[in-house]
Amino acid sequence: MKMPIVIYGSSVLRKKTFEMDAGDDFIQLAENMKETLKNAGGIGLAGPQVGILKSIFVVDTSPVENENVEPVEKVFLNPVILHHSDNTSWYNEGCLSIPGIYEDVKRPEKVEVRYRDLHFDWKEETLTGMEARVFQHEYDHLQGILFVDRLSSLRRKLIGRKLHQITKKKYITI
Repeated sequence: MKMPIVIYGSSVLRKKTFEMDAGDDFIQLAENMKETLKNAGGIGLAGPQVGILKSIFVVDTSPVENENVEPVEKVFLNPVILHHSDNTSWYNEGCLSIPGIYEDVKRPEKVEVRYRDLHFDWKEETLTGMEARVFQHEYDHLQGILFVDRLSSLRRKLIGRKLHQITKKKYITI
């Protein structure tokens, strides 16, 4: 089932999420989020973006048209960043909740993470490249942080009018 995507300006995007527990229906939620993500043409979608204040996000990098990006499709429950590299890189990011705005964001190139999978088993991995970047972007959503918060004050000021226009919408249905 496709879900409406919450748009910039909604207070739900600024709230921290609660952990998923074994009794939550996270399998159906993950399926709905994956369908929503595919229909929207994005590469990541977090709980708050569909109005759910739970610690879950889905990633599907297959829409990225670049031979250096390996397709990854995963669901992350209760993710944690254990460590990140000192090496950073810039990449032009966008967000389904902030349509039409793309800006260069600096992030660590490598992260060590822990999360629960759809069997609710703990997994630990080291992520690099696009998967590391998308993980960090979506993890930020779980903390109430948006990619525009990582921009310089000058860049935020320059896109201020566009951001204000987006706040007039409440949801976007794809």
